Amino acid sequence: MPARPDPVTVIVGEEELLVERAVGAVLAGAAADDGPDVHDVAAASLAPGDLQALTAPSLFGGGCLVVVRAAQDAGKDVSGELQRLAESPAPDVILVITHAGGAKNKPLLAGLVGAGARRVDCPAIKRFGERMDFLRAEFSRAGRKADDGGLRALLDAVGTDLRDLAAACSQLAADTTGVINQETVARYYRGRAETTGFSVADRACEGNLTAALEQLRWALATGTSPVLISSALASGLRTLGLVGSAGRGLSANALAADLGMPPWKIDKARQQLHGWSAAGLTAAHAAVAEADAQVKGEGANAGYALERAIATIVASRSQR
Repeated sequence: MPARPDPVTVIVGEEELLVERAVGAVLAGAAADDGPDVHDVAAASLAPGDLQALTAPSLFGGGCLVVVRAAQDAGKDVSGELQRLAESPAPDVILVITHAGGAKNKPLLAGLVGAGARRVDCPAIKRFGERMDFLRAEFSRAGRKADDGGLRALLDAVGTDLRDLAAACSQLAADTTGVINQETVARYYRGRAETTGFSVADRACEGNLTAALEQLRWALATGTSPVLISSALASGLRTLGLVGSAGRGLSANALAADLGMPPWKIDKARQQLHGWSAAGLTAAHAAVAEADAQVKGEGANAGYALERAIATIVASRSQR
């Protein structure tokens, strides 16, 4: 059963999914208690006195719950009213305030917390490791487990939007069994996880011509832009060059900050580097540059240009 909400809760951050979940948790607790009337308003739309009207006792009894969104946009008078409500919470009133957490109207945020409001932080999830942790937590909530390969494959297939990732975790948890791994994700998202430009690039950099061409044709058939595939090929080769020039004396974790990429990507590049030389990478880069010009308008057949580039990349892999 959800816990009874605090009189005042301030939810801080810009990660929309997490903010919505935090607001929803308060609503669920209130509904389990007395089921109060709910008012959901934007701070910028409030005029002086509106909060007093929203929190006034009802003629029919019962409490109310007021959600004030984006309090950083509240005017001076409304900010003062929010502060006073936090300092002296009205009986039968639950107040939920969201604030982006930046410098704008920062004194209001400090005042609300100083007055005793419960603070819930919802910081933006931007780093690779944070997204991996988010996915692990989503599967844990659903009573499931996923290995690192499955989590990385899910990020490749779905992208970085938290709502999309949360929905994907929910679907995989409901529709599959066992530990969710790379094969599980590839099977479920066939046509997405297996046919992105980066999958084409990975197979080419590994020297697997047949698989790279199969991935290319499927990607093009399912609507992947040739420009994105060309970009992925270039990105894959740049990664090989960066990791190769960094040497093997340092661990992937030690190199991550200097190279600006997650450790797992460095480990994967080191595996792909087998068979590559500086001369081979130079030839492969030249082939991708030519293909990029072709797919951006200089050639008549983008697919053919990409096939030629992939063939050259694979041939260059053993060039000394």
